[in-house]
Amino acid sequence: MRQADLLRKAQEIQKKMADIMAAARGQAASGGGMVKAVADGNGTILELKIEREVIDPEESQMLEDLVIAAVNEARRKAKQAAQAEVQKVIGIPFPGLF
Repeated sequence: MRQADLLRKAQEIQKKMADIMAAARGQAASGGGMVKAVADGNGTILELKIEREVIDPEESQMLEDLVIAAVNEARRKAKQAAQAEVQKVIGIPFPGLF
């Protein structure tokens, strides 16, 4: 395979991986569903829902903890989903890719 072909193939794989990362989703909730977050494979938070019942100015630390827990879990799940899709595309496990 020529160098130009290898470069083109590498660029195609890079684009597929970027598309996979953008399309991957991870959803999580904390506080019994009172706080919900959705992230993409790049770690961007796409949605954050907070039920009114959990908003209490006297308990702001609890709300902060619930948000952090939901966001971190959503990001972890999205990364996991992206890794699984990338492995399908490249056909082999690629440790340390993420």
